[in-house]
Amino acid sequence: MGGKLSFDDEAISDINVVPLVDIVLVVLIIFMVTAPMFMKPSINVNLPKAASGEASTPSQLSISITKAGEIVLNGTKADEDAIKAKAQELAMNNPEIQAIIAADQGVEYGKVVRVIDLVKGSGVKKFAISIEKAQ
Repeated sequence: MGGKLSFDDEAISDINVVPLVDIVLVVLIIFMVTAPMFMKPSINVNLPKAASGEASTPSQLSISITKAGEIVLNGTKADEDAIKAKAQELAMNNPEIQAIIAADQGVEYGKVVRVIDLVKGSGVKKFAISIEKAQ
């Protein structure tokens, strides 16, 4: 029929990378989906719920107040002097910096106001209060 059969004894030396690429893409998608679960804050703060709220942008000045009244600045325990110093430093470098304050529902109102006053007194003009969006 005009076709020629060839029986070469040479081994196949090409590597098929398509299955490898498929596996790498699946693993990448799995990491992209699961990464936000691992990035949740490790500070246990029971945020108040509100129906009207907007998504906040990440900030270099993130302050959390736990139910016990401990103040946490960017993931580490801090006192009022440390908050004031960090806020002044960041405000000097970026006048448009925004502080994000997350306080547990059980925290005294006066403690939250004190932290807001520290931040604003240090030169930070904008601040946001973290909430949980009510369903």
